[in-house]
Amino acid sequence: MIIQSKEMLKIKVAEAALDFIKTGSILGLGSGSTINYLITALEKIRCKIEGVVAASIETEKRLKDLNIPVLDLNNTGELSLYIDGADEVNPQLQLIKGGGGALTREKIIAAASRNFICIVDESKYVPILGQKNLPLEVIPMARSYVARELVKLGGFPVYREKFITDNGNIILDTQHWDFTDPIKLERLLNNIPGVVSNGLFAQRPANILLMAYQEGIKTLKNNII
Repeated sequence: MIIQSKEMLKIKVAEAALDFIKTGSILGLGSGSTINYLITALEKIRCKIEGVVAASIETEKRLKDLNIPVLDLNNTGELSLYIDGADEVNPQLQLIKGGGGALTREKIIAAASRNFICIVDESKYVPILGQKNLPLEVIPMARSYVARELVKLGGFPVYREKFITDNGNIILDTQHWDFTDPIKLERLLNNIPGVVSNGLFAQRPANILLMAYQEGIKTLKNNII
């Protein structure tokens, strides 16, 4: 068996997502390397898509470069489908996102969509979340206050230097959390004044996970939501 690179697996899972896109649909798209491959693949079916709501300025730019219409979520209403990658995903299809800093816009579009498909390579699948940092988007003036509150809760925050989100905020990458109840943790962190959003997608997990293995694409469905 030929061993495929991680980049090749990302390309294959991105192309597999095309089968879920219906003619005349308005998509929501996240951000990141796997989504970039999906945007490239969208050129093949550009005529099927009415438009896309983009979760980041980078995604928006890539879409416009391919002459794919970029739409405003305020004008589209509920979306039928949102597609995004993840930094981590567990068996319940709960996610950690935000490595690229677009977590707030990604969370908004995911919440505004009836269906959420997550596309990843096999390295992102974990038995329990928390193998990597959990990012928090924070209003700049609240950075030190939020950091102190996180420490009180047992977390370890690190300021992501020289990085500003598309919303003009900063990122605190955090560690040392108990992920046995991801929904409880997501709510706890969001209740800290100054936190815009955190990278836990537990209250709104994915509906479908497309995961690229060396052997092919595996599909997992979430029967809870």
